[in-house]
Order: sequence, then structure tokens, then C-alpha cells
Amino acid sequence: MRKIQKIAVISLSSGLIGEDMVQHQVEIGIQRLKAYGVEVVFTKHARNGIDDLKQHPQKRAIDLLNVFEQDDIDMIFCAIGGDDTYRLLPYLFENDELKKVVSNKVFLGFSDTTINHFMLYKVGLKTFYGQSFLSDICEIGKTILPYTKTYFEELLETGRINKIQPSKVWYQNREDYSIKSVGTDVISHENQGWILLQGRSKFTGEFLGGCLESMYDMFSNERYFDSSLLCQKYQLFPSLDEWKGKILLLETSEEKPTPQLFLKMLQTLKQTGIFQVISGIVFGKPYDEVYQQEYHQILIDVIDDPNLPIVCNVSIGHALPRCIIPLGIKANVDMKHQEITFEY
Repeated sequence: MRKIQKIAVISLSSGLIGEDMVQHQVEIGIQRLKAYGVEVVFTKHARNGIDDLKQHPQKRAIDLLNVFEQDDIDMIFCAIGGDDTYRLLPYLFENDELKKVVSNKVFLGFSDTTINHFMLYKVGLKTFYGQSFLSDICEIGKTILPYTKTYFEELLETGRINKIQPSKVWYQNREDYSIKSVGTDVISHENQGWILLQGRSKFTGEFLGGCLESMYDMFSNERYFDSSLLCQKYQLFPSLDEWKGKILLLETSEEKPTPQLFLKMLQTLKQTGIFQVISGIVFGKPYDEVYQQEYHQILIDVIDDPNLPIVCNVSIGHALPRCIIPLGIKANVDMKHQEITFEY
């Protein structure tokens, strides 16, 4: 890959970046990207607002198709997550619309964007999981969080991530994102390194996965009546053969699912049979460390296979700060040296 010169910010889930209440954040993000010498554009409908994009998922799909057709765009950067990007499926897959236009661009996002990662996996694009424009580049503190910044800058400079290591600190998530909080730093805590819950200290495989709640929505209609129906119709969840040898990436959202719900979601994944064929699991630090010990024990209990490696406390997804994990690239997990390296 090459140095990123032009970024398109896109809203594939929530249209939050079009709302007045976050424009102070958006402006901070634009100026930070420009300071890197990067040209920033927003897709046609990205800033239409929450209600419009909620009512018109086809606008979000059109933006994704259009941005892949623009040769000068190096990177597609998701504005924020949400909870209904599965509604883009008919507009992207009914007549192979996405497959016809997909091109080799950097695609970065997390949370509900998990569903978009699976869409792009389906058409053969290797993507990057872990950060979003509003959550990370628009951070209202004095700077982008240093650990987050390190990986974002590497992606900008090289179009890839070569290695990740633990963060020395973790941060409490903000409760106030208003303009009066601009310039205030988030509270930090000392962070322990990655935790090997069980299994081998070294394992390899390509990462696939993301936010557990989003993956659960592929099988459950608890959030939306048709989410599992559409995901099944377009065969969004990969086959068992495709999961063989993969490393399952899992993390939980700001909804802070109860241990009971976490158990239910994991059991649903277990029913697919993937735990029998993957090479390991990498689990992100929970939001503000809520239910961390309970989640770890449930992972051990549900997996029920002490030989399957489970690595926890990784700063990926909703917990602050955030690294970036390439999906679809061979990864080497080495717990002795507390690092994951990627082979391109």
C-alpha cells in the first residue's frame, strides 16, 4: 500500500456527524487530518443527519458504492458506529452491486461497522478494525490519545499495520462531549498487559470478527425484527470452512452487556461450530473494564476447550485507547513478547 493522501469520511450506520451537537468535534477532526497533509472529503450523504440516514439506508449504500469508484480516494473512514448497517445488504448484494465496484482501498471502522467488515470480507477486501473518525480523530482532548494516534499514523503513512503491543494505560470514557469539555483530558489508569486466559502462548491465523453484539444481531431479531433474516438471506456470516484457522476477534460495546447476555451471545456463536475450527480468540478490554472478570470466566466456560488460546485485555474496539487490527492478514500472536505481528 501507499501513503494515504485522500480520506473519505462515510456514515454507514448512524448519521450523527450531521447533527449540530457534534460540529465542534467534527471541526477538530477535520483540522487534525489536514495537519497530516491529508485531503478530507465527506461522502454525499454522510452529514445528512440521524433521521434522514435512518429512514434512507439506500443513501448510505450509494455512498459506499460511489466512494469505491473514485480512484483518488485512498481510505474510507467510518464516521461512527450505530446499530442498523445490516439494512444496506439488499442495496449492496441483490445484484452484486458491491462486488462490481470494490477496489483496493483502506477501510477503517469498528462497532456496528463490524457488519460492513463482513460485507467487504464477502467480496474479498482486507479491512482494518478498531477506530472511527468521530470517536478517535475528533477526540476533544488536547490531542488524539497517544496509543490510538500511533496506530492511526502508521496506517496513514504506510497503508498497513505491522505490529501491535499493549497500551501502558487505559482511559475512562467521557460522559460529556459538549463544547465546554473541549481541551479536557480523559482520566487514565495503569493498564496491565495482555492476559493469556488459556492455551498456547503462540498461535497464528487471519483475524475475522469484531463487536460481539453486532455479530449476535446476525442471528437474533431482538434489536430489529429483520436483522437475522437479511443476514441469512445474503449469507453474511462466513461458512465453517472459511473460519478454519482464523483468529476470532471479539469485543463488547458501550452498552456493557450483562454477564447473562454475554453468555447468551457467546452460546449463539458456539452453535455455529466456529469454536471448533478457529486457531484462537483475541478479546478486547471491556468498556471501562465493566464485567471484565465475569466475561473472562464465561469465555472459558462456554468455549469449554482448554487447548484453544484465548487472549484478553487487548485495547481494541470500544475501550480507550484503541489500536487497529488488520482483518484478513496473517497474524502471529506471541504472548511471551506481548506482541502481534502481521505478514503482508
